[in-house]
Amino acid sequence: MTNASLAQASDIAIWAAIVVLAVAMLAFSVHLAVTGSARTRRAERPTLDERRGVPVSAGASRHADAAHAPDVHAAGPGSATTVPASPTDRPAPSRRWGVIGLQLTWLGTFLVVGGTVLRGLSVSRAPLGNMYEFALFTASFALVVYSAWSLRKDRLWLGAFVVVPVLLILGAAKLWWYTEASQLMPALDNIWLVIHVTIATLSIALFLLGAAVATAYLLRDSAQRKGEVRGWLAALPEAVTLERITYGVHIVAFPLWTFAVMSGAIWAEQAWGRYWGWDPKETWSFVIWVVYAAYLHARATSGWTTRKATWVAIAGFGCIVVNYTVVNLLMTGLHSYSGVAN
Repeated sequence: MTNASLAQASDIAIWAAIVVLAVAMLAFSVHLAVTGSARTRRAERPTLDERRGVPVSAGASRHADAAHAPDVHAAGPGSATTVPASPTDRPAPSRRWGVIGLQLTWLGTFLVVGGTVLRGLSVSRAPLGNMYEFALFTASFALVVYSAWSLRKDRLWLGAFVVVPVLLILGAAKLWWYTEASQLMPALDNIWLVIHVTIATLSIALFLLGAAVATAYLLRDSAQRKGEVRGWLAALPEAVTLERITYGVHIVAFPLWTFAVMSGAIWAEQAWGRYWGWDPKETWSFVIWVVYAAYLHARATSGWTTRKATWVAIAGFGCIVVNYTVVNLLMTGLHSYSGVAN
């Protein structure tokens, strides 16, 4: 039986999450703009010695500033003499907008996770039976991972890159992939559904985060190569840091996807009597595995630049998008469980 009240509460929670996350996206965007503009101004502002016309080498600039600066202590407590602040001593720009975006993201995470749980309670099963529920689970994992990550590290700069794709997933789920809460068809009523799809959604959420950081890296790296790190790009970490984070996220996501493919084969043997049949969904899952394996190999190969390797990772996420949209909606196979009316 389906509990209509819980199903309706789930729908309301997801719509509310979309609104909250949209505001969070705006707050994160303002944070990038404000922080980037402040850093650009500091980088372009001449140093104290340059304004005085005193040529000083980069290594000795700090000592020269100290030598030429008036001695406040010698002047006495009543003196109005102050030491001019160097550009590097100026306070960092306000993090207010970024913090607001993060707090709204936490609220949005609570709403998405709550809506997903309510969807499952409404049908007394794991909410993993169709394309709509798969989207909710993926969005939940992506937001939970980012929110937990932001508690340990300053990741305000990453907020917009995460919230935008999550909003696209939730928007598409509500507008085009929505399916009324219902019971599972017999082929899906298996414990391997929970194991296989849960690991698949978690790995896709991590691949989404990896693609978000990879995009930030490519944009920042292009700006650094041209010597034009200005505006909101200046709010991002250095390109080398972003590339290292990209690699780290994929190192975690790839084994999970490998297990998802393997568990799917075990489920297929129980449901259809064979481990692998080159069904469109199986084929594209393998294609995704090959592309990400190629990325990790290229990243470890001296003949490839990190920039070229990162483009392979972006291609891998493109394959995930194809697998989830084109394959689910336009191709017919044993995995035709999207629930979307064609």
